Formats: sequence, structure tokens, C-alpha cells
Amino acid sequence: MTKIQAMPAGVTASVDAGARPRPLAGVFGIDPYVPGKSSAPGVAKVYKLSSNETPLGPSPLAKEAFRSAADHLDAYPDGTAGVLRAAIGKRFGLDPARIVCGNGSDELLHLLASAYIGPGDEGIFTEHGFLVYKIAILAAGGAPVVAKETRLTANVDAILGKVTSRTKVVFFANPNNPTGTYLPVAEVERLADSLPRDVLLVIDAAYAEYATQTDYATGEDLVSSRENVVVTRTFSKIHGLASVRLGWCYAPADVCDALNRIRPPFNTSGAAIQAGAASLQDEAHIERAIAHNDRWREWLAREIGALGIETTPSAGNFLLLHFADPARAADADRFLTSRGLILRTVGAYGLPHCLRLTVGAEEANRLVVEGLRDFVSQGNAIG
Repeated sequence: MTKIQAMPAGVTASVDAGARPRPLAGVFGIDPYVPGKSSAPGVAKVYKLSSNETPLGPSPLAKEAFRSAADHLDAYPDGTAGVLRAAIGKRFGLDPARIVCGNGSDELLHLLASAYIGPGDEGIFTEHGFLVYKIAILAAGGAPVVAKETRLTANVDAILGKVTSRTKVVFFANPNNPTGTYLPVAEVERLADSLPRDVLLVIDAAYAEYATQTDYATGEDLVSSRENVVVTRTFSKIHGLASVRLGWCYAPADVCDALNRIRPPFNTSGAAIQAGAASLQDEAHIERAIAHNDRWREWLAREIGALGIETTPSAGNFLLLHFADPARAADADRFLTSRGLILRTVGAYGLPHCLRLTVGAEEANRLVVEGLRDFVSQGNAIG
């Protein structure tokens, strides 16, 4: 055993008063993720429409499973999340051995970056893509590379044009947050086919259940036929389990092996595992959530459009509202907040003239349209 040498009597160590532990270079160069606001001071009732949470809440089966987990809080969860992986495999016809679960899909995005990106490497994401991609790339020591979008939609050729010998991962959300746009399956296949085989394509399908367009596909079929494609999914959106933090990915065997070597040993809690597995059994609840979203997303787009406010056609459970300039967007945000209607500002996504609106319950949806109508009629013209 190595012993620490004591200082000779009468000799004191030189102390640098300004010394302190310092993180790796670049850590403080990362802009932290800032979630949407959730409160409106001075307002009696708040309608939180800033975080794309489902207005239907979780399945009753999931809530009961979560309550039952309270009887086992003293025990470590299954580190492999075997029950949940089996439930996911059964629900979607996938091999459970190629599924890895995580503390939200965000954790899996970070793990993928950590496993495949290092100093000097590059990770690509699209112009208005999810902010976590950039954070994960920088945290892994890599360089983030942005591919331009076309009409707020990912452009396959633009992505491919950014690929270099240093590219290790391409992060691509389908549908994309916060724009709501998506690429049809043929374009996603073209992207997968055109990437070098040593570049990992990560398809983030957090909003997959809401994308009911006939030319949309989640991407698991691509994973089954390729060694460099991963699809990430979440229980935070349509399943209504955002609070328990639960996500999963379907990946090639080698990628799963890499992730299982570096992920924390108990990265999904017992309560999350049980709630997620139960939620997958309640297909009727999911169908109700899809039907609600289809109805009110269309209604909101139509009613808001009639006010002269453009919305981007969306495949998610939200709409991107366009204003004449950033000042108008800020005015609209303040006006709605004063009524307890909380939307998401998206300046951090390069869209300072926009607000993102989650499709909410009927009451909230109608109040938003009423609020925007009053905002416009009071002389705050959108332009």
C-alpha cells in the first residue's frame, strides 16, 4: 500500500487560494438545456402547454402498477429491465435482446454519444433539431455540426453534405421537435443507405405514435436490416410517464453491447419498469390519445390560421406558431401567460419569431384560440 508522505515538521505546503477542481475543457461552453416554463405568477389557473405532455395522462393500468411498486422500494430493480424489454418486444414485434432501456430517451442519446464520439470526432444534427443532440455531442468531447433544413424540414442531401471522415453519429428526429415536420420513410431509407457504414444513424422517434401519416415509419425495420441504425423511443409523451423518466432504443447487437457496458447498472427504476410495461398493455388508452390529438391538432391549426397566424403542418402533438418577428412572438407569449396559458418560446432553436403550442385538453385548446383572437383584435397584429 502506498503511504502519503507526511510533511517534515515545521514545513507547510504551499496553498494556492484560487485553486479548485476544474471540469474538463469545454464543459462550461455547453449551454444547459432550459425546459419550458410551467408557471404564471398571479394567475389562478395555469394551462401548461409548453412541454408536449399528453392531456389524457397515463393509463390507469400504469398508475396502478406504479402504486404497487411502492411495496418494493427497498429492493433494487432488475438491472436489465427484462420485464419491460419483453413487453416492448411483444408490443412491437422486436427482439428484446436488441432493446436497451434508459432514464428517458435523453439518457440513451447521451450514452450513444459517449460510446461513439470522442475528441476530434463530429456529430451531425439538423438546424432546428432537439437541443439535447448538441449537448450530448459536446459532453462527449466532439464537435457539433449543423445541417440546414428546407422549409423547417430535415434535408437528406444537406445532412449527407456535412459528412466527413470525422463524422461518427447523425442525430435525426422524426417527427422533429419543435417544428413538427417529418421525413417520409423513403427519404429516411435514402439517408440510411447513403451514410458510410461506420457512421451511426440515430433516429429519435419520441413522437412516433402521433405521426399517423401513411408515408411515415418509425424506423425499426431499418435497424433490423442494418448495423448502423438505432431508433430511440420514449414513454414521456403519449404514454404520459414523463415524471418517471423512461425510454428505450432498438439497436444492432453490437450497439446494445456497447450501451450496456457504459450505462448505470440500475438506470431504470422498478416503478418505471412496471408502469411502462403496464402502459403497453393498454392499447385502448393510446388509441384515445391518438384520436384526441388528431382532432384537436387539426382544429387548432384551422382556428389559429383563421386569425392570420401561420402554423407549420405537424406530425407531433404540438404546433409551431409563426409571428411577424421576435417582438410579436414575445408580446403574444406575455399576453397568453397573463391568462395562464403557457406556451414554449423556441429562440434557443433558432426560431425566435415562433411559439410552440402543445395540443391540450379541449378547455385549454379553446382558451388558447380565444386568447390569440383577443391578442390580434387588441391591435397586436401578427403581420
